[in-house]
Amino acid sequence: MSNRPIKQSIKPTYVVEGADVLLQRSFGPKRENLFDPFLLFDHFAFNDPIEGPIVGFPQHPHRGIETVTYMLEGNVRHRDSLGNTGLLGPGDIQWMTSGRGILHEELPKRGPSGRVDGFQLWVNLPAKDKMSEPRYQEITKDEVPLIEQDGVAVGLVAGEYAGQRGPVTEIAIQPLYLDVTLSPGAPFELPVPPEHAAFAYVFEGAGQLGGEDVDAVRFVEFGAGDRIQAATDEHMRFILFAGQPIREPIVPYGPFVMNTTQEIQQVFEDIKNGTFAQPF
Repeated sequence: MSNRPIKQSIKPTYVVEGADVLLQRSFGPKRENLFDPFLLFDHFAFNDPIEGPIVGFPQHPHRGIETVTYMLEGNVRHRDSLGNTGLLGPGDIQWMTSGRGILHEELPKRGPSGRVDGFQLWVNLPAKDKMSEPRYQEITKDEVPLIEQDGVAVGLVAGEYAGQRGPVTEIAIQPLYLDVTLSPGAPFELPVPPEHAAFAYVFEGAGQLGGEDVDAVRFVEFGAGDRIQAATDEHMRFILFAGQPIREPIVPYGPFVMNTTQEIQQVFEDIKNGTFAQPF
């Protein structure tokens, strides 16, 4: 087996989205599709300095993608055009497949410490699934296996680790999504199919990924190989995600990611004609 080195390391930049929400963004949707099958990775943390009242992400549409929201602290209340409502708390995850179209809103609220902390990942859908029926997989913290051994703690959202499978299933890109915490001296190693794209986001501490030093806060893309290794002399926590590239051209436009310009134009025709989704 060959260890995957770091291909590139990116320091997230601050961006404003929704109703004046400040985010740390590692990457966003682009036609070049450099992180195929993933489109966006955001870290939202309303912490230091504490911002004003949180408005969040009022009613907005999506088509052609999946959005993955994972909470660390605080909560997010959501509702949508399908009639779904819910509350994501610490350790909860929502994997939303927007398919042909959905309207939803996400309204964050600080936890007892005054923090809101979590991540959002956008996943592309292959052309054959872009107009599929919208659906949710909403997983509570108690449903996410926490696997602890030899100083390594892994929250297993999707994929396989230590002989167990995560609760998120039936996703086209065959994803891996782990929340990994390493104690001092604890080694971490995981086989990953060599044809899958793999990434990590270090958000606590420091250590080594792919044999190179990395500290928080940093997003890394792994190069070629078939296993991922990590270690630390202190403490390190990171999100690790991987998936099968789709290798199709994309045309991103705001919250929509389709394969052609004509399909993007159709989104606006559907909104204009009232056939996209029912407002709520």
